[in-house]
Amino acid sequence: MNNRRGLCLVLAAPSGAGKTTLSRALLASDPGLSLSVSVTTRGPRTGEVDGQHYHFINQARFEQMVEQGELLEHATVFGRSYGTPRAPVEAALAAGKDILFDIDWQGFRQVRAALPGDVVGVFILPPSLPDLAARLTARGDSPEAVNSRMAYAEAEMAHAPEFDFQVENGDFDKALEDIRSILTSSRAARIS
Repeated sequence: MNNRRGLCLVLAAPSGAGKTTLSRALLASDPGLSLSVSVTTRGPRTGEVDGQHYHFINQARFEQMVEQGELLEHATVFGRSYGTPRAPVEAALAAGKDILFDIDWQGFRQVRAALPGDVVGVFILPPSLPDLAARLTARGDSPEAVNSRMAYAEAEMAHAPEFDFQVENGDFDKALEDIRSILTSSRAARIS
């Protein structure tokens, strides 16, 4: 029987810093960790499954969820709304399960305020801004999208000091191991 309350591990990063790849690797290697499935008003990308990657909803339903307090956090990013449903997260924490959040700094602030004492925040940094621009270009983003995301990245990175930890993702394996160590020590600190 698990004798501790679960924890929320928040990974945040500018677009292209490797947050999603690190999240997937962490989830694949840690059966005690599950992903918080967000709601979004954007359409599914190729290969995304409703209920697994996101819950795809319309703007009216999203606004209803916000008004009814059903979301722990919500934000609009690049013209699309995203949010984390409250009920499944609270149930998982009460059952001693750990939840991984792949959200932005604004979401981190909201989740930390909603669940004080249950949140560990990790901000993933690229090795440099030129490296980040190269990653965005390599993944096929248009020059306009790269410029837009780079401007937003600099603003996002200004919030990195608000997080409990900052991990540079210049070496993927080292960044993954750093996050695993943070998770292990955070779990150990919660055992009653």
